[in-house]
Amino acid sequence: MTKDGFLISTQKIQCRCVESKIETNRLHHGRLAISPFRKGQANAVGVAMRKALLGEIEGTGVTYAKSGEIKCEYSTITGLRETIHDTSVNSKEIVPKGYLRDTQEAYIDVTGPKKVTAGDILLPSDVEVVDHLQYIATITKPVSVRIDLRIEKGCGYRISDPKVHEGGESPVDAVSMSVRSVNHSIHPFDNNERMGEMLFLEVWTNGSLTPCEVSHEASKKLIDLFNPFLNVGKNFPPHGGDNSSDVATPYFWNGTNDDLTREITLKNTSIDQLELPPRVYNCLKRANVNTIMDLLNYTREDLQKINNFGKKSLDRVSAALWERSSIKLPSKLKKE
Repeated sequence: MTKDGFLISTQKIQCRCVESKIETNRLHHGRLAISPFRKGQANAVGVAMRKALLGEIEGTGVTYAKSGEIKCEYSTITGLRETIHDTSVNSKEIVPKGYLRDTQEAYIDVTGPKKVTAGDILLPSDVEVVDHLQYIATITKPVSVRIDLRIEKGCGYRISDPKVHEGGESPVDAVSMSVRSVNHSIHPFDNNERMGEMLFLEVWTNGSLTPCEVSHEASKKLIDLFNPFLNVGKNFPPHGGDNSSDVATPYFWNGTNDDLTREITLKNTSIDQLELPPRVYNCLKRANVNTIMDLLNYTREDLQKINNFGKKSLDRVSAALWERSSIKLPSKLKKE
């Protein structure tokens, strides 16, 4: 059936862009319609997508400005009307887009009198600015001014430390947000069988990505976040088994062929998980053993060389490591 011109499928949820427009170079708007949902589903999806769009989408921004005359944020550059602080405030409104490999360097090198805009920035070949008319500063005298800029990827806001001004560098309060605003609304309808819901998602971006592109990226982020739950049932023994009270062995520590997953997990698993006695735990922490991977970088012999760490402590660690993760302490370290 159809409602307001949209095809309502009773079997598959569909998403389509019903409105897309460029309000300004730095403000793109899009409206997506997603349906059909059962009652309650649309709100769950709408809230999750809004959070992902506002918090998970990477953007690019100017993070540092550098000039030999910078000593503090209120320093001035000869011939420049604005202070470094004012120039930094204007610089954070610059919206770069394109292929960005971590950190990129750019610079402004112009001679006045002149109004300096984002179009005067000399950028890498694979990066461009969304709005060439974005105002940065005004040079009031016939002098040459050079300002080096650093462009980085990130999420959300990054507040700079105003006290850090070394080597002529001035940190900028970076705004690395491709998404400016998100709204969602839910519209119920009756499809002659049961009540359904249609979700409308409105997205405004800064022009570096389109609303459809950021929505696609946000959905991928959500899928990645929920993927680990697909393996939850594999990690625990059946309820009511003989060892139902035992701690389950994580699947990636027990015969997995995924070495990368195992390595990342061990590097991010604290020795707190072993529930060691305080004296043993403190000995390891003093030796800078913080994770399971740190622990596995020691042989049994090496561990006993730690101050106040004897055979009894070694036996406690070996037993906890085997009980919690089915891993034995190495007798010899592998040669790289």
